[in-house]
Amino acid sequence: MLWKQFAFIFAPYLIPGIVAFFYTIFIRLYVAGIRVAGLVNAKAAEWHKGRKGLFEDLAARIAPQDRLIWVHCASAGELEQGKPVIEALKRQYPRHKILVSFFSPSGYAVGLKYKEADLICYLPADTASNAKRFIGIVKPELVVFIKYEYWYHHLSALAFRHIPVLLVSAIFRPGQAFFKWYGSFYRQILFLFRHIFVQDEESLNRLKNAGISHCSVSGDTRFDRVAKIALNAADLPLIASFTGGSPTLVAGSTWPDDEQLLAACIGNSVQKLIIAPHEINEGHLEQIDKLFPDSIRYSSLVKDSSLKARVLVIDNIGMLSRLYRYGTLAYIGGGFNKSGIHNTLEAAVWGKPVLFGPQYQKFREARELVALSAAFSVRDQAGLQQKLAQWLENEAEQEKAGLAAGRYVQENTGATGRVLEYVQANRLLTS
Repeated sequence: MLWKQFAFIFAPYLIPGIVAFFYTIFIRLYVAGIRVAGLVNAKAAEWHKGRKGLFEDLAARIAPQDRLIWVHCASAGELEQGKPVIEALKRQYPRHKILVSFFSPSGYAVGLKYKEADLICYLPADTASNAKRFIGIVKPELVVFIKYEYWYHHLSALAFRHIPVLLVSAIFRPGQAFFKWYGSFYRQILFLFRHIFVQDEESLNRLKNAGISHCSVSGDTRFDRVAKIALNAADLPLIASFTGGSPTLVAGSTWPDDEQLLAACIGNSVQKLIIAPHEINEGHLEQIDKLFPDSIRYSSLVKDSSLKARVLVIDNIGMLSRLYRYGTLAYIGGGFNKSGIHNTLEAAVWGKPVLFGPQYQKFREARELVALSAAFSVRDQAGLQQKLAQWLENEAEQEKAGLAAGRYVQENTGATGRVLEYVQANRLLTS
């Protein structure tokens, strides 16, 4: 019986420590695995290469008098979510520099082009020694993690130094480890944040039921981001010329499954199709060329604007958020992959009815757009053709769906302001 009493009293303290021990082992094994994978995988090689000399480079670039705000993003999508917060902090605290870190090579590559960031770097592997060294060099006055990424050693090192850390635009689902019987270690990580800003009431309730009270609903900063892009978007005259006022479907962030689906639709209800694929490597672009023989690439259109085609393939990065403006309807790719659909808000902000595949349930904004009849999920070519015809043949219904989409985005802006208000009210930074 004694062992049961011992387990009952000490397990809540021992289990997190044991999990932390194995967590560190896992991180080291992960890094070793990445090194091996880098021999045959370019992305893994870049992950490892990008972290070489990280500390020396940062130490050389950060002056003793620099005052830093550190913002961490997992990848490019989180950077888009973080941009409104970064830019608001920079306006309010112009004497501070912004350091943006990334976990993934794809995010890092996009971050290098982001002019509002003063410093861009990779996040070092999450070991105690790396975290101590990184924070000792950066000495941030405020840290913001975007949406997720719960790096135990970095967060512990920040808490030890009493450096405030905010988690912004977070969303929590029932299946996450925080809410499992074995989740004490993971819940412990959440206590290392000064405040957690969540997207919705469901996330807030899950946290509070798990004993996490330092949290509030702020909304999703992506709404602020897409609203700003739409307000300041430059014209795309070549795109306007290509559509020529014809019924046009703009398909963004597509994958091969999406493109197979779309191939059956061109020439029926939709007269023009613009495809902005998620991957623009030459192999994928050649697949699209074969699937749509009557297509041209945007780079060819730039060279000769007199070229005529019914399908335009965007072979660059950076135009998508403005492309939706020129469509009659929008299709969001990724809905036939396990990872799910891409950013629906970039289309909705322009007041466009939205279509996507069946894998959308874990995206709150997609579920809410469907509930508002501003978006519709399709499972096959017949379903897509039917919905396209329905919206294009009934202008009143199309207009109603588009207005609902645009109104939804505008009604959900303001998350950035709530984060900034918290920083100011709690004096987390001084000018």
